[in-house]
Amino acid sequence: MTAVDQLAVRTVDFVSRKELEDKLKEGRLLRIKYGADPSAPDLHLGHVVGLNKLREFQDAGHTIVFIIGDFTAMIGDPSGRSQTRKPLSREQVQENAKTYQRQVFQILDEAKTEVRFNSEWLSPLKFDDVVRLAAKVTVAQMLARDDFSKRYAENAPISLVEFLYPLVQAYDSVMVRGRR
Repeated sequence: MTAVDQLAVRTVDFVSRKELEDKLKEGRLLRIKYGADPSAPDLHLGHVVGLNKLREFQDAGHTIVFIIGDFTAMIGDPSGRSQTRKPLSREQVQENAKTYQRQVFQILDEAKTEVRFNSEWLSPLKFDDVVRLAAKVTVAQMLARDDFSKRYAENAPISLVEFLYPLVQAYDSVMVRGRR
């Protein structure tokens, strides 16, 4: 079984097998981002599936970048939901982040995990920075997302904060891409 076959086992949506094969053939060690907003005191069982797969990548020598969405948890996360979560206080988020770290390291190897808080790069942004980021995406692109298209078709409200959230997630990826 190839390295790609081993990493692809028990996956549902394997986006680009060829791209993974090419990177592994180059001998590149990957940096894989996994983000979680500490919007509750504990990770839920659904996180375990992804974390187990990330552990397999770690066992193959790759680095996991675990992003704790402390900034976004204080805003409210709309991802994959029919409505936005309620924003949390800084104190609630910090307390939840502590439990997330304890729990995630029950599965992930702490030595092969880089923990980052997205407030590191999001808190310093000014409004003009946000506007420039927002200029990189269209409303049509946002409405193409399944969660938004359903709500739009049902004439259900979608806030601008919800449109900005995927942009913030993409910015997270850019900010942790090359750091070691």
